[in-house]
Amino acid sequence: MPELSKVKGVHPGAILKRELKKRGIRNKELALSINEHPETISAILKEKRGINPKLSIKLGNEFGAESDCFMLLQASYDVKKEQLKSPQPKPDLTQIRKSLFWDTNFDRIDWDKNKMSIIRRVFERGNEEEINEIISFYGKESVKKELRGEENDFLPSFRENIETYIEKE
Repeated sequence: MPELSKVKGVHPGAILKRELKKRGIRNKELALSINEHPETISAILKEKRGINPKLSIKLGNEFGAESDCFMLLQASYDVKKEQLKSPQPKPDLTQIRKSLFWDTNFDRIDWDKNKMSIIRRVFERGNEEEINEIISFYGKESVKKELRGEENDFLPSFRENIETYIEKE
């Protein structure tokens, strides 16, 4: 079984499917060995059903894992799924040109997960309003920390923008 911290947020069915394949076990064989309906196992493998405590115990015993292993996977998956429903904080998008992110879907940018790439891109190619908006959104210290040690020989504006907006006091 994989380490829980490495698979946080992944549906337990995906982990179960991987383990079955790795061990050469068919889902019907698993269902019989843990006294569960094959349809239940099939639905979990297709990520159409979750894991309950009773099934977590059975699967933990079967795979030599902690009895709450699959419940923890389920809880982590449920939390991640709920977080995706919540609106993520975003900078004032009226201050940022979509063309700055020509190579991605602007409306689907994860402003937290892609923080470093966003900061770098705006400091490489952004104008004054865009740079100021990114500094306002992430905070000057956070931007400074992300840009520490970054180099870009291709675009001189990158270094100039760091000196102008971050290193000035």
